[in-house]
Amino acid sequence: MSAPAGFGKTTLLAEWVDETSGEDGRVAWLSLDPVDNEPASFWTYVVNALQTVVPGIGSTALELISSSPLPTELVLTTVLNELAAAPNDVWLVLDDYHVIDSGDVGDGMVFLMEHLPPHVHVVISTRADPDLPLSRWRVRGELAEIRGVDLRFTSEEAVAYLNEVAGLDLVAEDVAALEERTEGWIAALQLAALSLQGRDDVAGFIARFAGNDRYIVDYLVEEVLQQQSEQVRGFLLDSAVLDRLTGPLCDAVSERGGGSQMLIALERANLFIVPLDDRREWYRYHHLFADVLRARLLSEQPEKIPLLHQRASRWYECHDLAEEAVRHALAARDFDRAAYLMELAVPAIRRNRQEAMLLGWLKALPDDTIRRSPVLSVFYGFMLMMSGDLHGVELRLDDAERGLAAVPEGLAAPWADTKELHTLPATIAVYRASLAQARGDVAGTLGHARHALDLAGPNDHLARGAAAGFMGLAAWAKGDLPAALQTFTQAVASLHAAGNLVDELSSTVVLADMWLAASRPSEARRLYRSALQLTQAQGELVARATADLHVGLSEICREVGDLGSAKRHLETAAAFIERSPMTESRYRWFVAAALVAQDEGNPERAVDLLNQAEQLYRPGFFPDVRPIAAIRARVQVAQGALSEAAGWAHERGVSVTDDVSYLKEYDHLTLVRLLIAQQRADPTTDAVQGTHQLLGRLLANAAASGRAGSVMEIRMLQSLVFDVQGHRRLALEALRSAWAEAPEPDEYVRLFLGEGEPMLELLREAMHDGGTAAPASRLLALGEGPSTQASRPGERPTSVVDSISERELQVLRLLDSGLTGPEIARELFISPNTLRTHTKHIFTKLGVTSRRAAVLRARDRGLM
Repeated sequence: MSAPAGFGKTTLLAEWVDETSGEDGRVAWLSLDPVDNEPASFWTYVVNALQTVVPGIGSTALELISSSPLPTELVLTTVLNELAAAPNDVWLVLDDYHVIDSGDVGDGMVFLMEHLPPHVHVVISTRADPDLPLSRWRVRGELAEIRGVDLRFTSEEAVAYLNEVAGLDLVAEDVAALEERTEGWIAALQLAALSLQGRDDVAGFIARFAGNDRYIVDYLVEEVLQQQSEQVRGFLLDSAVLDRLTGPLCDAVSERGGGSQMLIALERANLFIVPLDDRREWYRYHHLFADVLRARLLSEQPEKIPLLHQRASRWYECHDLAEEAVRHALAARDFDRAAYLMELAVPAIRRNRQEAMLLGWLKALPDDTIRRSPVLSVFYGFMLMMSGDLHGVELRLDDAERGLAAVPEGLAAPWADTKELHTLPATIAVYRASLAQARGDVAGTLGHARHALDLAGPNDHLARGAAAGFMGLAAWAKGDLPAALQTFTQAVASLHAAGNLVDELSSTVVLADMWLAASRPSEARRLYRSALQLTQAQGELVARATADLHVGLSEICREVGDLGSAKRHLETAAAFIERSPMTESRYRWFVAAALVAQDEGNPERAVDLLNQAEQLYRPGFFPDVRPIAAIRARVQVAQGALSEAAGWAHERGVSVTDDVSYLKEYDHLTLVRLLIAQQRADPTTDAVQGTHQLLGRLLANAAASGRAGSVMEIRMLQSLVFDVQGHRRLALEALRSAWAEAPEPDEYVRLFLGEGEPMLELLREAMHDGGTAAPASRLLALGEGPSTQASRPGERPTSVVDSISERELQVLRLLDSGLTGPEIARELFISPNTLRTHTKHIFTKLGVTSRRAAVLRARDRGLM
């Protein structure tokens, strides 16, 4: 319902609700204000409104809304699933939607509308068309529209209103004149009727009303206001600064009593006031009327406006309504008070993950006000860090430290006395550690993290966990694996003590990566499985971490040659990512999927997946020990695309004479693979010259740092270098060392088989050596068997029937229906792009190219 102000949209909807209330349909009503642009607030109010008509829904969604970043699609999917079970039609009315201009809210609305169950409907009342895909819904026949031309009064309706409702008894000519000038605009007719009450010169008023249209509204409102008593007029102007009205608030702002009685009297007089609840406690002015009142207040008493806002801010503060208190303090331009209120609100904002609201507040403050507040400076620095402005972060942290140091010893600090203020020194040190980590400054990361640990109190588990985490990451970046494991394990324990489950689970993924670097995949697997048990009790609240855990298990399964399980874990992870898309999870998923594709003999798809992963990857606060570009270069080497891989080496600037470090190790081992392949492609060259020296330096570094996984890979590559040089005995000795020095050699399959035929030749010869016969035989059985995709020894190979996932079976069944593609996507609550991906996978697995052929092939295979 889209029409200008004053066309009766809300009134019409209210009448419709009254008529509908006695039927099977249930109507949830939400009146919107500009403050509802904060996504967390918007969706909280939507869920609360739905709870009034569908009892029992929304509890999980409200918990999810407190997550950061806000998992909008997961919140809405949860609500949609619950609405789908509602027995009756449900209508959600969003009144005054034109005040919503948040792109994030708009994106969420599109998702909601695209996935509505058939018996759930949304009514949007707005002054201007919303930024939603109306044309698409119009073409689909899913959109009903009521516009200004439909709402305006006809001549007959104008007569009925002015003479029967307003009781004016006007002659036909007067009604026609008013109707012509207002063009059926209901608010203007209402204003005219109020001004005509008690007038003797009706014709003269109407003649004046027929003047310049640009001044009609101002003239009528002025006429209405002049008819009110001084008491009413004063109340209207004083309360004009408020978006919502309640008696005690109006009393505080106007500093006079009787606010509740005045609001009731205004409602009875139809004086442009709209009740917001059934108890007649909260109201708002008609938006047009409020605009005019504010204009009159600005014209008549501009000096009073800041005072009124300050009074409103104090009232809201006393009633623990921080958002409104801050808003009025900002409107009063009382920036010091606004900053103080923001400091008080920071704990709740962090707890409820409403960083977007805090950022909006900070943008409204003068920069010098922020700089005078250490707490606000630090959290403004955090916002800058998320945007990548590392230099700006450092300046804000400097401001905070100067502010804290400027308070004389023994005197009370001039800021809000909160826990955040008392723990701020440790918080600053943690942020400096993260800043150093983002810059690749390992020593700086370690130093700041140690300082944070010294500053954190014994019960400040969050700060201690963060500090220990950065110390562990610094040790990992240096390649000191024992120190990294010890410290990061302490960090995870601190996060557990702090009750921060999401961060605990996410850190478990990093800890498992460290155990893999130590060549202890069994410990990594144990961590993943234990963490997954924790997620089962939490459900959708930890979707992102659950996805990462399954991706990690997929990589472990792939390494032992269990491609069937690896793919199943990826499918499970994809389902969680689909419900709660997170960049980190998607990046890890694409890398793991690329490695599986390579093992299945599809290097083109592997490269495509790695390209997608590269687009999703964002340099963060974790050491980049496995660069995507180097992974892609390894795929290219295995594929024989040596010129492309050589281009990577040139661009990366790696050579056999480089100094070695853990952060460069993956690049250097990739370079060795490239040089071996170049030597095999042209034996007349000496491409591998210098590789023994490079591998020797890498081996010494890895062994000294306890990185057994690196030691095994380096030994294996030494074997391949010896082999390409024709030194088969030395090659077998290096291979024997690779297995002998590994803590869990049986856990590594793809590391060896991924090197292709040259490794298979070495393994065949190693079968005749007593020291290497057992591992060589095991690998050859997997590498030369009828299928390298058997889940485990003794299990049958994965068939087409087994490889079709449960979600793909659901898609298959709907492909056999008469539903269109978009209809199938809506039925499954997935996007059209996701549906196309599922369909493509089904076609590939069944060996078909059309929907009909897929259905027939599925029936032949007993899938349907």
